[in-house]
Amino acid sequence: MLDTQTKRRIDDCRDILVGKLPDPKAQIEQITIGLIYKFMDDMDKEAVELGGKAKFFSDYKVPNPEFPNDRAKDKIIEFSKYAWDKLMHPKVTATEMLTLYSEAIEGMEKNPNIPQLFRDIFNNAYLPYRDPETLKLFLKTIGEFEYTHSEKLGDAFEYLLSVMGSQGDAGQFRTPRHIIDFLVAIIDPDKTDTILDPACGTAGFLISAYKHILLKYSKDNKEKLNIYEYNKLEKKPFNNLGDQLTPDDRKKLIQNFVGYDISPDMVRLSLVNLYLHGFNTPNIHEYDTLSSEERWIENFDVVLANPPFMSPKGGIRPHKKFTISSNRSEVLFVDYIAEHLNPNGKAGIIVPEGIIFQSGTAYKDLRKMLVENHLYAVVSLPAGVFNPYSGVKTSILLMDKEVAKNREEILFIKIDNDGYNLGAQRTAVKGGQLEEAIKLAHKFVETGEFEETPIAHLVPKVEIAKKGDFNLSGERYKEQIQILTDFPLIDFEDALDKVTYSTKIKSSDYKEKGTYPVIDQSDNFIAGYWDYSEDVFKLTKPVTIFGDHTRCFKYVDFDFVLGADGVKILQPSDEFNPKFFYYLIRNIEIKNLGYSRHYKELKEKQIPLPPLSIQEEIVAEIEGYQKIINGAKAVVANYKPKIDIDPDWEMVELGDAFNKITTSVIPAELEESEVNYVGLDNISQGSGELIGEVVSNPKEIKSTKTVFKANHILYGKLRPNLNKVYFSKIEGICSTDIFVLEAKEEIEPKFFAYHFLSQQFNDEVMKGIKGAQLPRVGYEYFSTLVIPKPPTETQRQIVAQIDKEQALVNANKQLIEIFEQKIKDRIAKVWGVEKTKEERLSMAAEPQVEYEDA
Repeated sequence: MLDTQTKRRIDDCRDILVGKLPDPKAQIEQITIGLIYKFMDDMDKEAVELGGKAKFFSDYKVPNPEFPNDRAKDKIIEFSKYAWDKLMHPKVTATEMLTLYSEAIEGMEKNPNIPQLFRDIFNNAYLPYRDPETLKLFLKTIGEFEYTHSEKLGDAFEYLLSVMGSQGDAGQFRTPRHIIDFLVAIIDPDKTDTILDPACGTAGFLISAYKHILLKYSKDNKEKLNIYEYNKLEKKPFNNLGDQLTPDDRKKLIQNFVGYDISPDMVRLSLVNLYLHGFNTPNIHEYDTLSSEERWIENFDVVLANPPFMSPKGGIRPHKKFTISSNRSEVLFVDYIAEHLNPNGKAGIIVPEGIIFQSGTAYKDLRKMLVENHLYAVVSLPAGVFNPYSGVKTSILLMDKEVAKNREEILFIKIDNDGYNLGAQRTAVKGGQLEEAIKLAHKFVETGEFEETPIAHLVPKVEIAKKGDFNLSGERYKEQIQILTDFPLIDFEDALDKVTYSTKIKSSDYKEKGTYPVIDQSDNFIAGYWDYSEDVFKLTKPVTIFGDHTRCFKYVDFDFVLGADGVKILQPSDEFNPKFFYYLIRNIEIKNLGYSRHYKELKEKQIPLPPLSIQEEIVAEIEGYQKIINGAKAVVANYKPKIDIDPDWEMVELGDAFNKITTSVIPAELEESEVNYVGLDNISQGSGELIGEVVSNPKEIKSTKTVFKANHILYGKLRPNLNKVYFSKIEGICSTDIFVLEAKEEIEPKFFAYHFLSQQFNDEVMKGIKGAQLPRVGYEYFSTLVIPKPPTETQRQIVAQIDKEQALVNANKQLIEIFEQKIKDRIAKVWGVEKTKEERLSMAAEPQVEYEDA
């Protein structure tokens, strides 16, 4: 396990670099280069102590350009001057150190004394900043690390990679460790399997598979734990992994792992990660999996991957060996993996949801090939698995040629709870379903037996093939739940009149002011304006606008211009009151398919059709509720706590009224099982309220946090324009992107919290922000802001008055919740209740109550 000292040193390195390199990936690359540099020197020292010679930092000869054929006149390259002790010698100035270090890392790949692995790591390495003092402080911290073959540095490097998050702009996202382990545990690779990741990133899948195999051959693993179960344990019961493998077994095992990646930066990180996990000569290749042919003939027993699925503009230009003709990276990667499995090969691939249902020819051809020859299971993951980096919805395709040949069904597993909440912090929660999914998949593979559970069901391949599109959405094939309503049900599209429209205005062309409003699928009811009458959609009756990508509904009863793509105009037939139709379909639950089209989900529904008189009654009732909601929303939206500053009040610098709290902790070291953790996401913008779940498991919270107590003010220093201010009523820990302020003397801190929320104060803060990508305000500037300091009694009187106003605002918020629920309940009565097959059978003989017309 990662020890706290090593973790703290890595965090220190990042803190030193962040001012010069705000990009986490750039920080990690520099820490990687620095660590390997130091470890190479450590290995030289060890060799000398054992009676040998330094290998890495030793002088070498190269032909003299003036006398290339006379080896007696070879030029000596004094590489020994770059050894760590010489680099860090007290007499070496920071400027000299910068010159030496830059020369060393840029010249490392040319040194013939250095093994190829290390030359590959330093390929194209350079120092991206030129501040001598930053480098000196950074290298001093790197010098605290020592090379060892233990797990410590491997775990440290994995922690380092875990902070990287998004890996690039090509649809690459770091796969969460527990999802990697889950996929490896399902596939269950063994010691004789050859294993490939064709888009290996930082080699997370390869290392997880390696550790999984070691676990299988560990004497103390009497419980037969897989890598997912082992890594979930807070305290590891044993560490002597793979002690039943012979040295020859280990040598052969390490040779079985292969990775490709198109990015030289990812290749470098993979090489280091594998080296620190015991791979002396890792097989990682800089290779364009989709466009190159050199390695096409290489097949494998196991393929594990979460490839980047964003295709560049114009698509991929693949070679001609692919089975499926496409220029989409998601199609080509899946095709590649299927093509490169040995006859008994198996694979697990994380794919974007589009692979599952997209209607394009290539997608359908790919799914047909998979269902007929490779696929045995599909695991649907929750949409927030990749939070906070991406909300993309994904699934896992499980392939096994032998199993697919012997099964007539596909297993569908739907994961709603992966053991973590779906917010930005991804804190642990109870009820995770991944262990159950592993057991279900293994049983199906081993025996073909299966009993339907709430998270899984089987679908015959003939059923999937029936419509010809080979759709792999498991929910599509589930037995439909019948809606028992008092009104007849009609198909959704039978409720619509046909609407024709052609003109759509690009969002980039919207005007801020104009004659005609633009309606699109965004959250804004009116997205912009337009001036040309020929582009107007003229209503014959009100319509409902449906956002095909966003799933939003808008009721529109005026002429408008249609904005951009992804918008459906739904004009109800004369059998529906237009406003009733809007309220009715707004109640339909549509699963989130990410940035895909959702109308296909909507049009497959059936909806109830009450008599028009009843529809009008319901609309009148709901409109009464809506008036109350609108009034309450106006109160909430327009209220802002306001303090009129008396010119006679004392004015002081903020730093004279408050202490900045700097007490910090590493949450994982806390003894408590629960802690209040406040991140920026937990502070409501502009209102001073705490939102979301703050009670967290400290073991799941990464990096150092700041301690706060009741009556402290928490002020969000990152993107201060968002006005994140919280007057604390609790104690806990918070993000280091938050200032924690403690009142210095007998003052009412809540008064200042209200003042900090004011637009006037926010305007002053914004004058001092720095940074383009991550704008923030520094405490040096923040502490000098001048703030009012009226007499303490006056502060308390103002707080008491604002508290009363806040109580009225909160009452209006409750009113909104109550009456929005009343609307939902009223529409729910129209929909009736859902009954399963068994419930329908038990009710078949019961008389049905008629709903009388009014």
